[in-house]
Amino acid sequence: MKLKNNKHIPLDKFIDLSLYHPQKGFYMKKNPIGKKGDFITSPNISILFSEMIAIWIVAFWENLNCPKKINIVELGGGNGEMLKQILSSSEKFPDFNKSCNFFIHEKSPFLVKIQKFRLGKSKVIWIKNFKRLNNCPTIFIANEFFDALPIKQFIKKKNKWYEKYVDLSDLNKLKFIKKSYKIENLKSKLKININNQNFIEYSPSVAIYLKKISKIILKNRGGLLIIDYGNFNSKMYDSLKIIQKHKIKKNLGKIGDSDITYDLNFNLIRKILTKFKLRIAGSTTQGNFLKKLGILQRAEIVAKNMIFSKKTDLYFRLKKLINKDEMGTIFKVVLATNKKNNFNLGFK
Repeated sequence: MKLKNNKHIPLDKFIDLSLYHPQKGFYMKKNPIGKKGDFITSPNISILFSEMIAIWIVAFWENLNCPKKINIVELGGGNGEMLKQILSSSEKFPDFNKSCNFFIHEKSPFLVKIQKFRLGKSKVIWIKNFKRLNNCPTIFIANEFFDALPIKQFIKKKNKWYEKYVDLSDLNKLKFIKKSYKIENLKSKLKININNQNFIEYSPSVAIYLKKISKIILKNRGGLLIIDYGNFNSKMYDSLKIIQKHKIKKNLGKIGDSDITYDLNFNLIRKILTKFKLRIAGSTTQGNFLKKLGILQRAEIVAKNMIFSKKTDLYFRLKKLINKDEMGTIFKVVLATNKKNNFNLGFK
């Protein structure tokens, strides 16, 4: 997209430009994860998180009657830490490990380099789309993936609808503007009831991904596990956040210098997945999910032979993952499968 020819662009186009422009994009030129970055993810807080995901994946494979081949696809590989630990844990289950084809779907060439360095000579395949997936059961893991995809925002005022745009007239002083919008266009595209909303956050990119993933799951079995910032509210609200150096900014700043994210509305996600004929097998908070998978018991085992300082650090990190005042409640977990599948480990 040429900036000079676009003084006003829709919010989703601006987010795509800011995050994924080949030269200027936030995710395309740096590693944003960690203390020196802009945010931190659960796999980088404690390996216990990734171990629990690995155990969950193995259990799902068993639920599918231990197929001889299964695809494990991480959507957005971050810095490679989660899949590194999943690979390590899978070695303890030889039959499962032998059956697995591991994939990372990553948009950023910069992050792919980091992932390949961290994962070394492991049997991971990087894919730009899902065409290379074999026709076998597929488990998709989306940890903080969908919140990094561009969104549109629509505002209702005095019975009139407006779409949020970004004014690029002055690149040093970016600002939001609103343009009149025919909401019927969105209703016909979504084919979902949104009549009770006064504000709508909707990601066309998320809907496209969910449609493609749903087709694969319906055809070959498997599931989609989403772990992300979000809410289960029936009413949508403006959750857009601009994050830099672990802090929320009040302004848009310059293109590509900040992460732009939002809270997933899982009520809308559920409606979209249902439209694509998937079943919501479970939904809960990250804290509940990890505790039901046995993270507390695993922490006790790991802590037994630790010195006091390391034990303290272990439980400090665990607290961040599961406590209601931290990531335990802010993050939600949702599982979608085909309608014949009864797997719901972590949600019972």
